[in-house]
Amino acid sequence: MRMRLFWQTRLRLLADWWWTIDRPLFLSIVALAGLGYVMTFAASPLMAAKIGLPLYHFAARQIVFLTLALATCLAVSLLTPRQVAQLALGVFVLSLLGLMLVLLVGHDVRGARRWLSLFGFSVQPSEFLKPGFMILTALLFARLAARRMSSLVPFVLLVFCALLLVAQPDIGQTVLLTLGWLMLLFLSGGSLWKLALPGAGLAGFLVFAWRTMPHVAARIDGFLNPALGESYQTEQALSAIANGGVFGTGPGDGYYKAFLPDAHTDYVFAVLAEEGGLLIGGAVMALFALIVLRALARASEARAHWVQLSVAGLVGLFGLQAAINLAVNLNLVPPKGMSLPFLSYGGSSLLATALSLGMVLALTRREIPKLPRPPAVVPQREVMA
Repeated sequence: MRMRLFWQTRLRLLADWWWTIDRPLFLSIVALAGLGYVMTFAASPLMAAKIGLPLYHFAARQIVFLTLALATCLAVSLLTPRQVAQLALGVFVLSLLGLMLVLLVGHDVRGARRWLSLFGFSVQPSEFLKPGFMILTALLFARLAARRMSSLVPFVLLVFCALLLVAQPDIGQTVLLTLGWLMLLFLSGGSLWKLALPGAGLAGFLVFAWRTMPHVAARIDGFLNPALGESYQTEQALSAIANGGVFGTGPGDGYYKAFLPDAHTDYVFAVLAEEGGLLIGGAVMALFALIVLRALARASEARAHWVQLSVAGLVGLFGLQAAINLAVNLNLVPPKGMSLPFLSYGGSSLLATALSLGMVLALTRREIPKLPRPPAVVPQREVMA
């Protein structure tokens, strides 16, 4: 009897979830993840062979990451808004602790300390900081709009997180987090004057990084002046996209991915565009846009201000990250090691993105209407009396 009640409860929970979830948004996320399964076999085998690993080393690991990501997204989407806020706070605190540990015991890769080794896997705490930071910032701005808090609190939070990221250094995540914060400030009712100071600070920080950090200067200078020879990967990516044409070379028949050192990570879109052509590349861009616009449309219907801001912040970061990666592949901005959500190889980025989109799905669920109670049945004898 207890087992029967257990399964009835679970089935009722899933039924409620299916009827309240935004299905076009959910199916768009599943489609993007499905494309990620395909791209891991298209872009990673050559990279594995180059460094002496088994041919499907990266592909096998990415399949595990994608499966865990989908399970995470589904599990988080079952939560209530209150539970989402509690989860975000816990993730934020753990991410801050991880960022501090990275500076002490993190391993160095290409001059940056961004990863912790846990159970044989490399974890990047800055990826998990983003969803927690955006929801916590949304809660603070909502309280600020209700005049229940000082305006300095969200700014101090941004500065503290940015300093931890710069210490790694991770310029890309710092810029992404700041842009997300500015977006929430504007959406919460902040005037252009309030945006001016942090915006000027971000611009000044970028100039400072260009002048003082050699790897940042090399990327920006190479972008501004290709004759310096610092734009090899970008040139190969553009050649791959051009070689794909409208219909592409076909699955597995890409030529230029053999010359892209980061074909399975930062430049996975170039591989996709070469083998799938303009049709598949344009469809992927449209899929990213659909997820962002659909989530924003659902957020506009939410009653709670903090829910509106949270959804806007989460999908805003998702869209910005995708836009920056695509812009790098198309040589519209200087190169930056930023993954393409659900398509690039990497466990931390994939799981953090799934966590963010699971929160979006949970916060945009429709409320189940409460049916009125049926009127009480009056016994026939009382009616006759």
